[in-house]
Amino acid sequence: MDILQNVLLAIIVLTSLLSVLLVLLNKGKGGGLSDMFGGGMTQSLNTSGVAQKNLIRLTTATAVVWVLSIAGYALTMRFSEVAV
Repeated sequence: MDILQNVLLAIIVLTSLLSVLLVLLNKGKGGGLSDMFGGGMTQSLNTSGVAQKNLIRLTTATAVVWVLSIAGYALTMRFSEVAV
């Protein structure tokens, strides 16, 4: 169980960092911190609609993997306590 918990914990850390990066790369919908820090940059990059949709899909998939990893980690912790 310890190996599975370590693997899940590594996945959680990696997907957490990747989620933060992907959320920051997404184009802002107007106003807020996204315009303050990257407003001019998103206009100069001229990302296509397909690239933006793929970025959103990748962000969503990363978030789903993150949630499932946390649920799996919680289950392994619960059942490893029962076995002890």
